[in-house]
Amino acid sequence: MMRYIVIGSSAAGVNAVRELRKRDKEAEIILISKDEDIYSRCILHEYLCGKRTKERLRFVEDDFETLYDVKWLKGREVTGLDREKKEVIMDGEERVSYDKLLIATGSHTFFPPIKNMAGAPNMIGFRNIDDIEVLKGVAQDVLDSGGEKKVVVLGSGLVGIDCATGFLELGVKVILCDFAGWLLNRQLDERAAKSYIDAFAARGVEQHYGVGVEQVIRDGDGPIAAVALSDGTEIPCDFFVVTAGVRSNVEFLKDTGLELSRFGLVYDAQGRTNDPDIFGAGDVSGLSPIWPVAVKEGMIAAANMAGEKAEMTDFFASKSTMRFLDISTMSLGDVNPNLEEDPDIRVETLDQGDVYKKIVHKDGKIIGALLQGDLAYGGVLQQMIARKIDVRKVKKPLFDIDYSDFFHTKENFEFTYDE
Repeated sequence: MMRYIVIGSSAAGVNAVRELRKRDKEAEIILISKDEDIYSRCILHEYLCGKRTKERLRFVEDDFETLYDVKWLKGREVTGLDREKKEVIMDGEERVSYDKLLIATGSHTFFPPIKNMAGAPNMIGFRNIDDIEVLKGVAQDVLDSGGEKKVVVLGSGLVGIDCATGFLELGVKVILCDFAGWLLNRQLDERAAKSYIDAFAARGVEQHYGVGVEQVIRDGDGPIAAVALSDGTEIPCDFFVVTAGVRSNVEFLKDTGLELSRFGLVYDAQGRTNDPDIFGAGDVSGLSPIWPVAVKEGMIAAANMAGEKAEMTDFFASKSTMRFLDISTMSLGDVNPNLEEDPDIRVETLDQGDVYKKIVHKDGKIIGALLQGDLAYGGVLQQMIARKIDVRKVKKPLFDIDYSDFFHTKENFEFTYDE
């Protein structure tokens, strides 16, 4: 009987377990995770502000272990890997053998080497349940102080903005700072970001963009008292939350011979590493795949582990749909192209105040798009990007194109696309 081991209980690992059981009814499946529960990291901010309980963070069935006949080793850390013996080494030097192994260990908060910051007792990430439990207490301290205590959030990507909005829901006004020129700079252009920047400012959130953190100020080994920015600004700080980046959890793979890039574990479109019996999926790649991609990578790796070939055929993964402070935005593909490096790229925008739309295209193919305030056109754009449709065929404004310009209904009501 085949024995599969899956390390990691987030999106990739859990969906790999489901897929393995679907494809192999008799196999032994073992899930190993440091976490003692399964929860979505994407909505931790809703746990912070009280919109969700721990139970409502779960994205699996209540009878997950029984339903998929999986042995779950909870609260266990994998510390090493013996490829020759095909064994996973856990804390306490306990070893478990495998026939096929999936590494879906995810990532952890990256704490940059800021002067004086290492070991500060009032610093934390925003990555797991334990972080949020601490931050709940921080929020209460701020409220008890009448807002006198200050929380500084380093980083204004999706995690940083989740953190900021979670605090805001509790009535806590944080201070945001980022080296990037505007918030969500990977997902938004400066115009779309301004809508959120203005909305945060209206809620009393102090923001600093385009500046680095030079150092933190503390008395010896005591807590951080202030944050010094590269422009000379000094910000009072009672608690420092770091959301400026992540690093893949691959430390236990050192000296195993598995191929690692500077980002994380290397695997191909089938999820295969350079060891034919070891696969990878999700954040462990260090490429920060969004949730649906991590899910799909886990399922594809599982299919190949079970002997059925499957591949990630579409690496168009950079889709983000967000709603912060009642402002909805969808970001697809490359929305901030370097026009100097590639003069063949064209950008078209439609700005109507509360509604902003942007389409980036090259050689007739759309490579990026932004929709803010009105996301109704998102489905059409996704199809045009995914299918690499040449929009030059239609002689009408890009923002007026719809499905009927490219897709036709057959007699059996199936949709077809004419190349």
